[in-house]
Amino acid sequence: MNNWIELSDSESDLVWDMVYGKFKFKPSRSNFPSFKVPMPFITYDISRYFCWSGDLEEIKWLYRNLEEKSLLAFRELTNENEYVYALDWQHPCYWVNPFLAFPRDEFNEWLVPIYPNGDYYFFLQREFNWGLLGHPWEKSITVFGHELIQALEKHKPRMFHTILRIK
Repeated sequence: MNNWIELSDSESDLVWDMVYGKFKFKPSRSNFPSFKVPMPFITYDISRYFCWSGDLEEIKWLYRNLEEKSLLAFRELTNENEYVYALDWQHPCYWVNPFLAFPRDEFNEWLVPIYPNGDYYFFLQREFNWGLLGHPWEKSITVFGHELIQALEKHKPRMFHTILRIK
């Protein structure tokens, strides 16, 4: 089986319509938050990692830790045949299976990264029961859905230590 299966234009339009409607998504560089997720949720401040002046190997490790811990959490909540949405605002979007290989691009990143280093990156369960939403201008990652919050508490990424909002 393949991973990173690109959504068709009609699938992409449909899922973004749901994101705009369900989460009242209003992209903004200054009005935060840009979406309203269902409770419970936690928004983590990851701003200290955007202008990293420390050791390059340490930040690479922190990025990988975020990916690995997120995948562990996704695997706890999906079965081996299940795909979730990997959305990159205004770019190609994908179905991904947390149990399959996650090939990397020429920048050694996933096709849709978890770390929001320039765009909105969302990983959402098919029915939108849980998800992880990265906000590039607020420099945050919001986790919603009781199950995903619990799984990420168990497999906590090192970047998830400063909370902006919790409900």
